[in-house]
Amino acid sequence: MVKRDYYEVLSVAKTASGDEIKKSFRKLAMQYHPDRNGGDVEATEKFKEASEAFEVLSDAEKRAIYDRHGHEGLNQQSGGFGGFSGGNIDLSEIFGDLFGSFFGGGGGGQRRQRSGPRAGDDLQLVVDIELKEAITGVKRTINVQVEEHCTQCNGSGAKPGTQPQSCKRCGGQGVLVQRQGIFQVQTPCAACGGRGMINPDPCGGCRGAGRVNARKTVEVEIPPGLDSGNRVRLQGQGGAGDPGARRGDLELVIRVKEHRFFQRDGHNLICQWPITFSQAALGGPIEITTLTGDKVQHHLPKSLQTHEVIRITGHGIPHYRAPHKRGDLLIQVVVDTPQHLTPEMEALFKQLAVLEKAQAASPPKKSFFSKLKDWIAPE
Repeated sequence: MVKRDYYEVLSVAKTASGDEIKKSFRKLAMQYHPDRNGGDVEATEKFKEASEAFEVLSDAEKRAIYDRHGHEGLNQQSGGFGGFSGGNIDLSEIFGDLFGSFFGGGGGGQRRQRSGPRAGDDLQLVVDIELKEAITGVKRTINVQVEEHCTQCNGSGAKPGTQPQSCKRCGGQGVLVQRQGIFQVQTPCAACGGRGMINPDPCGGCRGAGRVNARKTVEVEIPPGLDSGNRVRLQGQGGAGDPGARRGDLELVIRVKEHRFFQRDGHNLICQWPITFSQAALGGPIEITTLTGDKVQHHLPKSLQTHEVIRITGHGIPHYRAPHKRGDLLIQVVVDTPQHLTPEMEALFKQLAVLEKAQAASPPKKSFFSKLKDWIAPE
């Protein structure tokens, strides 16, 4: 197989500085490292290719040989790429703290000590709440399916009366480290599933897993002010881990239902409210019922038009991190035309019509829409 040009592999120019080469390699290594790609053969090959290119181009002597003679020059110099060990490359300088924690460090052995018992799995659950509950907060009882320690073996996975044994393949470490170019790649031990121990005589209750599926009830208090997409994290309410390890967490994803009358806009609430002709013309007091059922008295100004908005402060959604602060209630008024007129109402409207005609006989004032028309198409 013909090897690609090392500069092409790292996507750098032949005049690239050492920092540029290091930066490009770091990006490729993070993208294609086997620990991040779950056994993807193509990703592993690209990782090896990038590692090989970096080992050469980051070394001034090897880079000079490669620039003059290409791959053939390196083969003649060292008997093939396998002769380059990468021992003069400071990997911690490239990856910082990530190298030790993610890639498995720089030791030369074939195994690496486990970091300890594995914590339990985190769980995620969607919780639907009403818009009113987003204002007031709500307590909920939630049923969750989680993994719990098997009561027969207390989580060991071994049949009662027996003991787990250290895995012979990984020496009880739970992981294997294999050398790939200048790196050591850490993979879970397939023989013990990364546990470091095996059960020759597994527990019948959990079939050696140490954990069983169970349902439990969780009481949760959802605070006011949350919106769809917000999350509430309950520590220690997730799945059980290895014996002695912490439990996982339970994350609740909030989803606020739509309301048939009120709409949410950030911390404000918006709704439409009907008013009569006389209220629109004369103004005056009006009683408005909020989403939480409170009765609010408000004084309407005179000459209101349909879809004008009035603001009632402090009757919106609380701020999640500052519950004492609340948004406003925005009322869009709608003039309600009566569908059934009594004789008295009809007589009054006829008198109003006469007065409106008399007012129209005087020089009219231009309305907003007339002014807008003149601006768009001036005479």
